[in-house]
Parts: sequence; C-alpha cells; structure tokens
Amino acid sequence: MKIIIVGAGEVGYHIASSLYLNNDVIVIDNDEDACARADELDVQVIHGNGANISILGKMLNDADLLVAVTGSDEVNIVACTAAKLIAPSYRPFKTMARVTNPDYIDRPVATRTQIGIDVMICPELSLASEVAEILSIPSAIDAEVFADGKIKMMEFVVSENSDLVDKNMKDLDLSDCCIVSAIYRQSDIIIPHGNDVIHGHDHVVVIGKSDAMANIGTLFAGHEDNVSRIMIIGGGTVGFYLAKLIEKSHATIKIIEKDLDRCEFIAEALPKVLVLKGNGTDINLLKEEGVQDMDVVISVTDSDEKNLLCALLSKQLGAKKVVVRADHLDYVPLFELVGVDRAVSPREATINEVLKLTMGTGIEALTMIEGEKAEIIEYTASSSSKVVGKPLKNVKFPEGALVSMVVHKGETFVPRGNYIIKEGDRVLIFSLPSAHQEVERLFK
Repeated sequence: MKIIIVGAGEVGYHIASSLYLNNDVIVIDNDEDACARADELDVQVIHGNGANISILGKMLNDADLLVAVTGSDEVNIVACTAAKLIAPSYRPFKTMARVTNPDYIDRPVATRTQIGIDVMICPELSLASEVAEILSIPSAIDAEVFADGKIKMMEFVVSENSDLVDKNMKDLDLSDCCIVSAIYRQSDIIIPHGNDVIHGHDHVVVIGKSDAMANIGTLFAGHEDNVSRIMIIGGGTVGFYLAKLIEKSHATIKIIEKDLDRCEFIAEALPKVLVLKGNGTDINLLKEEGVQDMDVVISVTDSDEKNLLCALLSKQLGAKKVVVRADHLDYVPLFELVGVDRAVSPREATINEVLKLTMGTGIEALTMIEGEKAEIIEYTASSSSKVVGKPLKNVKFPEGALVSMVVHKGETFVPRGNYIIKEGDRVLIFSLPSAHQEVERLFK
C-alpha cells in the first residue's frame, strides 16, 4: 500500500517503523527534528504542513491510506477532510484521524464519513476502556474485548506459590468456552499443548466467552477479592472517562487532581466520586487519603515520569496494585520491570487501528500483546476465504497461529478440529508475527 502519515512524532514514527518494510510510506511533518528522525527509516519524508492541499495533492493520485496523527486535532481533521476531497474517486482511499478532545468523539473509535474520516480514534478513551476492563478481573494484568463484547482476552501472572505451578495444561479446570492461547515465559512465547507444564511467573493468556471469563481469575489468583477501593491520580481525559466508566460499580473512587477548575468540573459531573485537589506525589496526602488501603491506584497524568513516581510511592505505601499511563511505548516494559503491575500506552490503540486498516478486508479487530511479540486478530470469514467450508483439521494453519474462538450466529465457542467455518463467522486468531501473512492469505 501507499500510506501517507501526517505527523512524525512518537505515534507517527512508530506507525512508519511498523509499516515501511512492506509498504510505500510517506511522512509529512513541520518539525525539522521529527523529519530527521523519520528520515532514518526507509521512507519518503516531506518537511511541511500535512493539511496543505498543495502538498497533499502531489501524492494522492495512487495513495491508499492517509493517517493524521499530529498533536493538533484540528490539523488531523482538516488533513483527512482535504485528502478525501481531492483524492481520485475511482480508487479506494481511506483516512484516519487521531483526536484527543472529547468534543469531537464520545467513544474510543468512531466513523465520521460525513466529513471525510473513515476512522476517528481517541487514544485516551481507548486507554481508559482498557483499564476499566482490567479492573473487571482484579487478578488480570491485561484485558481486551472482541466480537462486540462476546469474547474477552485476559492475561494473568502465575505466582510462585500458586497451585497451578507444575501442572499440565490439560489438567487445568477451564470452562469449555475458554482456552489458554499462549504462555509468555521470560523471553519465550509458547503456544501450549496438553502436556506443557506451567511455571511460576508465567504470563498466561486466556481467551473465552465473556460470561465464562467472569470467575476465571480465581483459578490464577487462588481467590478473587472485588476491587472496592480505587484511587485515580490525574483528572484529565483518561482519569475522568475511566471514573465515568466505573462509577456505576460499588467501588469507592477517589480522584486526585491539581487543577481547581478541573476538580470542580469532575465533582459536578460525577457526584459519586470524591475529588481531591492536590498532587499525587504528596506522600502526606496519599497517606491521609488511605493509599495503603487501596485495591488499585491508577496514575494517568500527562507526565510519564510523574506517573511512575506516583505508582511506586503508592506501592511502597501499601497499595495492592498499581497501573500507570506511559505515553512513550518504550517505557511500558521498563515500568513493569521496576515494579509497576501494568503500564498501558494510549498510543498502542492508534497503532493497532492503523495496522488493521493496512491488513486487508475482513479484519474486525487487532491487538498487539506483550509489546509486539504476538497479536490477536478478529476476522470475519467471507465466501472467498480459503478457510470456509473445510473442517479446521484440514486447514493448513501455519505454525505459530491458533484458532482460539468462533462466533457463529451469536453463539460463542472454542472450535474443535471437526468444526467447519461458515461465511460470516467471526474467528479469533492468536498469531505470532511470523505467521501473520499466511493467516491473512487464508482469510482473503
């Protein structure tokens, strides 16, 4: 594909680095330093305004996708709208805009085709939704939903003293509607079989029917206490939207925010939430507000360094679990290495949406897990898909890929070897990057 990326900041650079090997990538940015960094990749770099029609017009004749991810919502929207207006109508062309202002979007991902935007994404809302899913199963360190909420993926860590240690996979007491799709062991990724043995500190990825996943945490944690006390540090877009998502639960929620006007806004909008004006790095404030008794502390300010400091302070003072926002993707593994239970990046959601647009038709959702070591892809099988009409045992799936779940006419289940995929089935695949292209060919 020929892909135009407007904005060469952290997100634009990571998108370009993920795509340039297999696509013709053009990067546009006003900032000379950002352009110089992008120029290190094998991509065409243009120094200029990505919303400038004269610049766009020179490259849209044979373009397939424009992704606008500058730091300005308005520039991103204008770039997409202008590109749609001047792109040739005789060939498929898609646009995607990243926005941060909730006035433009009220959910993580939306379409705004009336103004020329095929996909509009708010990474902050996506991050808040991901954290809310993690909170729904206290022992989970990661969570994603697929197939309109019918399927859920959870990642758990097996503790050293867990009863699961040294057990064979086939001896796990899992529901028929759940499957262990992967084990991460240090730097290795294992697609498990029945005789594989579970070790302490293994990261186990479980995929299953959402209803059946409700009590799955007890298998890995030994017990599953409800999250009843939550502290959120930072009342910006992420903190506010997260509190709004979980306000209906029975949890006691406290938000610490340093800006008085923002505090007043949140207190008025969310009357069940206790809003405190203060700094999340203030040890006395944290102690006074009972951080030592919190089931989870979530730090989502706009500073990665402050988020890390708040999380480590909270953990040291006795908080059971800490979750932090990390805008820099490279910080995610580092934060978890020094003691953070879960670091989440709003930029991952944007990159996943772009990758989904570049991977052909039929892909409904795509999620990278453990950085970019593996991916979970949701396909809708079409009449032309090579997997349709054959028992799964007769389909030559590549090594490194596993069919985890199928949704057929609203029914969700783990498919067996005799199951025949039908047109319209929603199929969830766990795949290593090395197997992705072969899997994609099967669903074309």
